[in-house]
Amino acid sequence: MSDRKTELAERVAEVKEQLAAAAALADRNPEDVHLLAVSKLHPASDIRALAETGQMDFGENYVQEALGKLEELSDLDLNFHFIGGLQSNKAKFVSGNFGLVHSVDSRKLAQALHKKAVSLNVVQDILIQVNISGEVQKSGITEELLPDMADAVMEMEGVRLVGLMTMPPFFDDPERARPVFARLRELKVVLEKQVGTKLPHLSMGMSGDFVPAVEEGATLVRIGTQIFGARPPQG
Repeated sequence: MSDRKTELAERVAEVKEQLAAAAALADRNPEDVHLLAVSKLHPASDIRALAETGQMDFGENYVQEALGKLEELSDLDLNFHFIGGLQSNKAKFVSGNFGLVHSVDSRKLAQALHKKAVSLNVVQDILIQVNISGEVQKSGITEELLPDMADAVMEMEGVRLVGLMTMPPFFDDPERARPVFARLRELKVVLEKQVGTKLPHLSMGMSGDFVPAVEEGATLVRIGTQIFGARPPQG
């Protein structure tokens, strides 16, 4: 086993242990918390090495980079999630290529994903991204717009709403992010009653704050740095 593969295997095993411990603290089944290894800006060889250890779920942020990796790794049964900001004019490259799109933050984007999915005769699973903290530099719709957007999405046959996603502000103390995670869980409960169906996923928590996220109900945790190490600089 190469040094890099060994390193990645050890890191992902450590993260999974920490996720299981966080789930146990919250009296949750660890199998209900899914690790998404965020592989943006890291080579396809790292993804292949992790796949050989059994990690099959990966998150990508940039459309062209992700599509290149999908092609290079097409021999593997991987589940890629799109988690980055997405312009509606690039939605045509995303529908049908990713198991889940986490970052749907407008009706226009949802409509573009729906239109492409219909043309492919597929249904694209999506999450609505909510900007709970109100940070202007963060993507996501406001809480106030969530009910109307959810109703609109439920009318689109090419997409299927399966939950919510958020990104809290960066805090030195991860406990300070807990109210954001708790609020997303509360919003999901309310939204399930509104739309009349279960929304199974909450995408929240990253390398620095996943413990309170799991304790507050995260089902998808997005971990990059803790697995792959520091991201290389963008060219």
